[in-house]
Amino acid sequence: MRNRMQIRTLAALAVALVATAPLCAAAAEKFPGRPVRIVVGFQAGGGTDIAARVIAQKLTDALGVSFIIDNRPGAAGSIGADIVAKSSADGYTILMANSTIAIPSLSAKLPFDVRRDFAPLSNIALGPSVLIVNPSLPVTDVKGLLALAKAKPKTLIYGSGGVGNVTHLAMELLSSMAGIEMTHVPYKGAAPSVIGLVSGEVQLLFASIPGVLAQINAGKVRALGVSISQRSAVLPNVPTIAEAGLPGYYAASWYGLLLPAGTPKASIDLLAKEISAIMRVPEVKEKMLAQGFEPVGDTPAQFAKFIGEEIPRWENVVKKAGIKPE
Repeated sequence: MRNRMQIRTLAALAVALVATAPLCAAAAEKFPGRPVRIVVGFQAGGGTDIAARVIAQKLTDALGVSFIIDNRPGAAGSIGADIVAKSSADGYTILMANSTIAIPSLSAKLPFDVRRDFAPLSNIALGPSVLIVNPSLPVTDVKGLLALAKAKPKTLIYGSGGVGNVTHLAMELLSSMAGIEMTHVPYKGAAPSVIGLVSGEVQLLFASIPGVLAQINAGKVRALGVSISQRSAVLPNVPTIAEAGLPGYYAASWYGLLLPAGTPKASIDLLAKEISAIMRVPEVKEKMLAQGFEPVGDTPAQFAKFIGEEIPRWENVVKKAGIKPE
């Protein structure tokens, strides 16, 4: 009798386990089921942080869980990137990176490998630069600038936000492609470099569009070309550098989301689908454009290809410019 009761009890337990197994599996597979952290390796209020907050709020609304911004500034974004690279690959820790992560050749030693330790999720937006000159420089277009630089090697003086800054690398790329030589004056930040241009200390530089739009509109500086492959919505009359005299030229800051390598494909696909939809919302586009960003929202495969092309391209620029890694 006792054995029969034990058998019946075990049979009942087996039936119960079979019945509840689908429910347990469904609960285990639900993603996201708790708050998600978006790590930003830069201070609050900067371009990377602004892009992250726009996306975080919309993902919170769409998926019903909180997407929380965690600012971890330092080492040009490397501190935040390392945190994510070493986080659990469960989809609950995301990195909002910018284009500096695709220039590992500027660093003598990084605690992570960009290609190995991350799963690209989506490129959120591009941050195009604009090539501007002091109005006293006797050029009105890119072709005229390149002709002047070739006629007077090393006499033109350009500024940047610092050695290895995207504004420096953008000009080094232009010089390399055009076969010209100019003199570089690095400043401690983008804002001082613009002041240097307006005052006449330097004659030209690349700058973010939002940072110099007021000076362009006031005629304090002259815009010659935009650094990406399409014209800026806020500077529609300014051609791209590629169309204005240097075919194939492309240089941009970008802001994108990455996950730790090994994150389940289902989680990546779900997030990518939501992000793609978010980037098509008119309100989001307007917010991005107002900050000088060009909205993107591409697929994980497209973003992976983009990063794969960015790394060797900038590595070549750094090498040709003789910039020593730090």
